[in-house]
This record gives sequence, C-alpha cells and structure tokens, in this order.
Amino acid sequence: MPLYVRDERVNELAEEVRKILKAPTKTEAIRQALERVMTENASEPTLAERLAKVREKYDLPQYADLETFDQKAYLDEMWGTDVS
Repeated sequence: MPLYVRDERVNELAEEVRKILKAPTKTEAIRQALERVMTENASEPTLAERLAKVREKYDLPQYADLETFDQKAYLDEMWGTDVS
C-alpha cells in the first residue's frame, strides 16, 4: 500500500533524512528511520518491567498481594511506630 505525504514539512523532513542517511529515495529513508525507531523502542523496558524494579527497590508488595496488604501495619513498621 503506498504512502502519500501531503504535508510539506513532512516532505521536507523526509528529504533531509534521505540526505543524512544517503538513501536513494525518500521512501527508503522513511523505511530506515521507522526501522530505527522500532529497534530503539524494542530495547526499552516495558512499563510493567519498570514498575517491578521500583517495587523491588522500595520493597513494595506485588499487585497480587495488594488485596491482603495491611497498609497501616506496613506504614507503622516503616516509621518505627509498630504498636502491635
């Protein structure tokens, strides 16, 4: 399926990228640029992975434990005011 660029600024950017990448056509330049973005994004951790690191770093409960998690006891222990 063809890609039609109707925005002049996008067309100018595609031409600049074509020159930078030394691509034979704007289509090839756009393909290379899109593949680079996809490759870079694939290496970034997902939101779930980033949240897991935060939970681990701060010793927070996992989502499965939240239903039975006693927040008051956790905060009391954290602040050193455990009254049990």
